[in-house]
Parts: sequence; C-alpha cells; structure tokens
Amino acid sequence: MSNEARKSDSHYAIGNKNPNLPFHPAVRAGDYIFVSGQVPKDENNDMISGTIEEETLATLKTIERVIAHEGATLSDVVRITTYLEDVRDFGRYNRAFLQGIGDAVLARTTIEARAVISTKIEMEAIVYKPLPASKG
Repeated sequence: MSNEARKSDSHYAIGNKNPNLPFHPAVRAGDYIFVSGQVPKDENNDMISGTIEEETLATLKTIERVIAHEGATLSDVVRITTYLEDVRDFGRYNRAFLQGIGDAVLARTTIEARAVISTKIEMEAIVYKPLPASKG
C-alpha cells in the first residue's frame, strides 16, 4: 500500500492497485472492509476460466486472499453482491456458493449483469472485522 492511498489509520486501501484501474481491491473504513468486485483469479492473479461452479469457488478464494491482508476470513463477511453473466447459472452457482462460503452468516444479493466481461461471475463484499485497539 502506498502512503498516498492512506487516508487515516482507519481508512486506507488494501491490496495492490492495478495502475490501469481507478479503484483498489478493497478499502478499510473503521471496522469494515469494502471489497471491490472480484473475479475468479488464482494466487498469481491470473484469470481462471471454467464452469460456473469453478469460477464461483475461485472468486470466493480471491475475496479470501484480499481480506486476509487484514486478518479477516470468509466467516467475517456480512454481505456479498454477486453479478452473474447468465441467470440460468443461478442454481449451480448457489450450490457452489454454499460449499465455498462455509458457515458465514451474511446477506446476499445476486444480479444478472451483462457487463460481466471475460468471466461468468463477479462478487463484491462487505466484511466486518473490528480494528485492533492499538490501530483505531
């Protein structure tokens, strides 16, 4: 994280920003982490293309890697918004989502979105992970 991206001790960017994009992978604001739309990528940040089930699980792993920078896990996620390229994939996506999210207690919205490009799915998340007392 660059110093210029830091707004305060409790409002700052998380992850490595793509220089070609006008946003960060996530932003910490107090006790919340707001995760920008994530797509299925591997540990090397390479796109994964596969079935809706494979892309769903890979997207959840991408979110997990982003929030791990702040010590958060998928069980800390309180809301996910999912954008599906094709709503006909909903049943298969839903089964994979249930498998990948574990025991998280969260709210979720799923939307069909034609703007999902080069992937079947994109997810954004809100995470509740209180700052340590010494940080905020």
